Order: sequence, then C-alpha cells, then structure tokens
Amino acid sequence: MATKLDRLARSMRHLLDIVDQVTQKKASLRVLGMSLDTETATGRMMLQVLGAVAEHERASMLERRQREGIAKATAEGKYKGRARTAMAKAGEVEKLLAVGLNPTEVARKLGIGRSSVSRAED
Repeated sequence: MATKLDRLARSMRHLLDIVDQVTQKKASLRVLGMSLDTETATGRMMLQVLGAVAEHERASMLERRQREGIAKATAEGKYKGRARTAMAKAGEVEKLLAVGLNPTEVARKLGIGRSSVSRAED
C-alpha cells in the first residue's frame, strides 16, 4: 500500500520493478490517494501512465534547474561556456596556409580539426 505515487519510486523502471516484486508475492499494489489497484488491468495501465508522467515531470524539473543554474552563473561571470580553441588559432591557420601548407597539414600541425581550418579560412 502507498499513499502517493511520487513517493513510491523515482523512475519508471523502479516503479515497474516494485510492481513485479509485489506481483511475484501474489499481492497487488494499491495507491490510496488515487484509488489505483494493480490487481485490475485498468489499475496497472493507469499506474504506468501516471508513472511515466511523473518521470517526465522530474526530468523537466532537473533540466529547468540546470538552465537556471547556468543563467545565474553566466550573470555572475562564472560560466562562459567552452573556450573557442580553433578560432583562437585563426591567425596561425592563415599564416600556415599562406606559406603553402594544405588544410590537412595545417590541422595536424595545430592540433585542430580539418573543418576548423576551413572555418578559420572564411
């Protein structure tokens, strides 16, 4: 017996594992706050649907929290994103291309990707 579904399991996989364990013991799970009973086909279906919705809501909440954290860190000047390594070497790319190296050789020499050399050329 459970009173709230969101307190029973943290993920759909965990919820289904709990239902399997209860079923193996020849019992059924009842969620009192929702009048769900896994003894019936409708109860099992509703439990799965509500479990999926709860898992989605939790994932959305975590994504939202991450975006808010990044925005706060950016506002405080602590988060600037990934450093632009290839474009920082644009001057070196142009010099090496000017002396006659082909783009693949330039990429190897500077330790950057061939496509980065092409972008730096533009």
